[in-house]
Amino acid sequence: MPDPRLSTGARTDDDAQFEVGLRPRTLDEYIGQDRVRENLVVSITAARQRHEALDHVLLYGPPGLGKTTLAYVIGNELGVPVRSTSGPVLEKPGDLAAMLTTLKEREVLFIDEIHRMPATIEEILYPAMEDYELDIVIGQGPSARSVKVPVQKFTLIGATTRAGLLTSPLRGRFGIVHRLDFYRESDLEEIVRRSARILGVTISGEAAAELARRSRGTPRIVNRLLRRVRDYAQVRANGDITLEVAHAGLELLEVDEHGFDEVDRKLLRTIIDKFGGGPVGINSIAAAISEEKDAIEDIYEPYLIQVGFLDRTPRGRVASRLAYEYFGLPAPGRDSRLW
Repeated sequence: MPDPRLSTGARTDDDAQFEVGLRPRTLDEYIGQDRVRENLVVSITAARQRHEALDHVLLYGPPGLGKTTLAYVIGNELGVPVRSTSGPVLEKPGDLAAMLTTLKEREVLFIDEIHRMPATIEEILYPAMEDYELDIVIGQGPSARSVKVPVQKFTLIGATTRAGLLTSPLRGRFGIVHRLDFYRESDLEEIVRRSARILGVTISGEAAAELARRSRGTPRIVNRLLRRVRDYAQVRANGDITLEVAHAGLELLEVDEHGFDEVDRKLLRTIIDKFGGGPVGINSIAAAISEEKDAIEDIYEPYLIQVGFLDRTPRGRVASRLAYEYFGLPAPGRDSRLW
């Protein structure tokens, strides 16, 4: 059976191997997210002209939309190195303090999954982001004393799929906040053609459009589908990706015309069959399909809601009329507010 996570925006080990080579290096090369890009051009240009550190930046949105890529693009546009870490890795205050004290002026610290930082780490960040100094406690008990250690004026870039889990004090310290949205098909076509050139693959315009249409509005997925269809073209065709080859490869991968894979279909069918179409709580869905609650909320739900197959209501998740039609099932009578 094909990997049920083929159409997930979450990064896999296979993605990590290829993404570095496919990433754009400048804002001019960065495709899509036009509003975000235009705002960043203004902010970065102003910071460079004033020879100041860029305001701290928060990037949020579903996985696979280019938050990490954009962080490195910002660093490159500023002409400074990017030090990278992630929220779960920062376990002790000393871990973060060591990184902050080694940053040079105007350099970038990128923290992925910033919503998963422990509270003790977050408290270290507050004075560092606002006053560019660390409050370090030396000693224990009555003899303990606080020492302020200055750090260079740096830029923190945080990325998260769960902006709602950030505390208000942390979120309030970001001067630049941007949400990355799902991509237009035209942008994804341009991305897949660019990636094909880098990978040395010949792809027709119709095939590029087909891959873009089935990639759930997510660059990471369109690049993953390109690599898998490239394999199919190499083994079952002459190496060129035509529309027919793309259709055959995607059929073998069980990625349908909506970009749904086995997990999407299982999730929707479970809500319809086991819970009467809903409303049903997220914990019940997670237990029924043996998936993590966070994975459903971060990876699968956003797109299903975006395309109208799933509704999120105060009472729980509800399969929409489109979901019933997708499976060829008669839709039950429902509260018109949900339909």
